[in-house]
Amino acid sequence: QIEALLFVAGEALSLKELARLTACSQTEAAAAVQRIDEAYAQRGIVLREIAGGYRFATAPQTREVVEAYLLPPKSSLSPAAMETLAIVAYLQPVTKGEIEQLRGVNVDGVIKTVTERRLVAEAGRKDVVGRPILYKTTDEFLEAFGLRSLNDLPPLEEQADGEGFPLTLPLLQNAAASPAGAEEAAPAGDDAALGDEAGDEG
Repeated sequence: QIEALLFVAGEALSLKELARLTACSQTEAAAAVQRIDEAYAQRGIVLREIAGGYRFATAPQTREVVEAYLLPPKSSLSPAAMETLAIVAYLQPVTKGEIEQLRGVNVDGVIKTVTERRLVAEAGRKDVVGRPILYKTTDEFLEAFGLRSLNDLPPLEEQADGEGFPLTLPLLQNAAASPAGAEEAAPAGDDAALGDEAGDEG
């Protein structure tokens, strides 16, 4: 039953949810998940712990062939979008203005892109003049990058200017896994949210 639920679920399921749906204890659900994990360990489909739950995903070694089949060339995230994601991931919650201060360009188009892809979401408003919107990463972000939590992000190597702002942020290609729907983008202007977009302004 648990294997079937994990197969049909469109999102990660927690042990609590699996136990409730199958009328068993969380200990029993955990044991079943462990057996499933071991059974799929050497297959093209593996069981992954993501965002506090479990779901089936393609094995890392199949990434290239899966992306070649699923991803149209123009769907890749540009370096500008990846850098914006990195800033949000490491500094969240963060405002659009703070992102623009770090990147030095308008990020309206990039914010629109990453929110439409549900990688970033609004997280309330900052208690300052104008009450700008705050942004944070989502569970979909964790799933896309194969992260169990934000603690799995690679260490932030930063150099700071006089105001303490990080000047260099590692792109999230260096995280545990590359995002579903993102690949090495063709060289593009820093203001491109997607490989085929004109600029950050959208």
